[in-house]
Amino acid sequence: MTTIYSPLKNITRIQPKYQKALKKLGLVTVADFLFYFPTRYDDFSKIVSLSSDYLNQNITIEGKIIKTTNRRIFKKRLTLTEIRLVDENDTPLKAVWFNQPFILESFKVNTAIRLSGKLDLDGKIFTMANPSFEKVTREKTNTGCLVPIYRETTGITSKWIRWQIKLLLPYVEQLIDPLPKKLLKKYKLYHLKRAILQIHFPSSEEKLKIAQKRLAFEEMLLVQLRALQIKKEWKNQKSFPLKTPLDLINTFIKDLPFTLTAAQKKANIEILKDLEKTQPMNRLLNGDVGAGKTVLAIIASLQIISAGYQVAIMAPTEILAYQHFENFCQSFKNYNFKIALLTGSNKILNSQKTIQKRDDLLKKIGLGKIDLIVGTHALIQKDVQFKNLAFVVIDEQHRFGVAQRAELQEKTLQLKNKTPQTIPHLLTMTATPIPRTLTIALFGSLNLSVLDELPKNRKPVKTKIISPNKRLAVYNFIRQEINLGHQAFIILPLVKESQSLTNVKAVIEEHQRLATEVFPEFTLGLLHGKLKPKEKEKIMQNFKNNQLQILVSTSVIEVGIDIPNATVMIIENAERFGLAQLHQFRGRVGRGICQSYCFLFSKINSLRLKALEKTNDGFKIAEQDLKLRGPGQFFGTIQSGIPDITMENLTNIKLIKFAQLEATAILKHDPFLKKHLALKDSLQKFSENIHLE
Repeated sequence: MTTIYSPLKNITRIQPKYQKALKKLGLVTVADFLFYFPTRYDDFSKIVSLSSDYLNQNITIEGKIIKTTNRRIFKKRLTLTEIRLVDENDTPLKAVWFNQPFILESFKVNTAIRLSGKLDLDGKIFTMANPSFEKVTREKTNTGCLVPIYRETTGITSKWIRWQIKLLLPYVEQLIDPLPKKLLKKYKLYHLKRAILQIHFPSSEEKLKIAQKRLAFEEMLLVQLRALQIKKEWKNQKSFPLKTPLDLINTFIKDLPFTLTAAQKKANIEILKDLEKTQPMNRLLNGDVGAGKTVLAIIASLQIISAGYQVAIMAPTEILAYQHFENFCQSFKNYNFKIALLTGSNKILNSQKTIQKRDDLLKKIGLGKIDLIVGTHALIQKDVQFKNLAFVVIDEQHRFGVAQRAELQEKTLQLKNKTPQTIPHLLTMTATPIPRTLTIALFGSLNLSVLDELPKNRKPVKTKIISPNKRLAVYNFIRQEINLGHQAFIILPLVKESQSLTNVKAVIEEHQRLATEVFPEFTLGLLHGKLKPKEKEKIMQNFKNNQLQILVSTSVIEVGIDIPNATVMIIENAERFGLAQLHQFRGRVGRGICQSYCFLFSKINSLRLKALEKTNDGFKIAEQDLKLRGPGQFFGTIQSGIPDITMENLTNIKLIKFAQLEATAILKHDPFLKKHLALKDSLQKFSENIHLE
């Protein structure tokens, strides 16, 4: 007997070739299919008679077929399928499809059909190109309604998915709603069965919105329940309570070449107090570009190492890992600390900058002879074991995939320390300012420290949108800056030229042009993601030492690169990047005491880009970016692992707060969900698929 949890191979009409393709989409069971929600809808709900009033609009018309033909056009190597029909007023329409001769089998003369698509005019005859179609019946699946569009894969179309889901819908009767009845009543939410029916085949736009709200509420409730559980799990763990050595810390801060900002001082106290507790720290340090997060990680590391424990710093790229390694070596040059760099490449260094064999270094880490280990995801490989790791820092945490973050936290929970019940303190850092709604929704399990203040000696970067006809003036300005001893970045969106993106500049070709035609008197470096780690490291080191005056790069420099001498940045095709990403690029200049400049080269002088001209405040820019692009693009859905419907509703502060309120109330009265078994089951499945911080 087939049930909602049966594998799709039990459904005879879903042949093996389809099963293989569906598996790529993560669809294995009947339930998977029913919970495979549309990404968007084509509105073909307007059923009308043919009229010039509807030209260039998406409409649906019903009519009777009067003629059908298939024609081969040999010169163009295509087949043209054409039907003629008349509507209720006998107004004719010509519909054509290209290279789909097989669909003629669906069209018989005198059959009543429904077509949905954009209405056009060829002379005096109305036309539609490649319209959706189906026979006129009471059931509307592909035309005459809000038509669901699904994420597709090779051999699987939205039309085929719609057909399958329509036939599987009776199985929704087997669904048990995980939401308590009182919540459905309190918030006027659809029952799960009704929500599933409306999400796939909405009766109206209003009912679709109600269905989306119901599913979003459920997912957000699960997010909040899991966040609260994680918070409790962390509180129940034991860590290393480390008394703050005030004299040592104060002396170190006093000897810094700069003064900490008020925001840094506040965050520093929060971090050091966390390290004194018996529960492990689980804190997110959210700061704008250049706000000084790294120095707080250095101060905390000083506290850990001076107490005799180990520290691990994980960065998303080898360039950033090497930069951190140099920063920590420089910061601790007057201390007898053993520091090592561990990355995926063969170059493994110790604090004396000498290369060591990987096995020798791993042995020292395991024996506790290395105090601080900086690395990439190489740190979470199985052969890396620590003796007494007490502090883990993840830099630019959002750049690690969900699986990598989960693996590191699992490793943190299972490390073989002297006392197995203790786990290291965890500090995650991000330079992408996260808007308030996202912090409330997604970071409920973490304590939050915000750096919303830049060092006092920093001058705001002057930003200007530049049209192509002013390019030479900017090049001359760069020349002046370099002659003053400064350096420049030039950022491009592509590595190589693309046939499909003819107006988009590529880094390899542009580097050649700039080096030979524009700046032959200077030395230019080329940096992109396809270079080997050693090549990237050498180029960055040469740029840092001012052996290169201009660095031509892709977005690989977006995160963490610190070149105080760089004062000018050009971003080509700026309209192709999100605001938050552009702000990250801009943060690579303005890190020294001199005035810096960012020029956005774009043919489009959009309101979006103007936001960067008006402000250097990353949090304001992030809010704007969130409004314009939506949470999916802002946050990176694939990286975050957050369900699509939750992602779409991350800006709905009311929904988030209600879900948070109800999750707190449920766990207060039923901490193990013994009275909410359906909800417990849903949370278990949710937790297996989604990783929260």
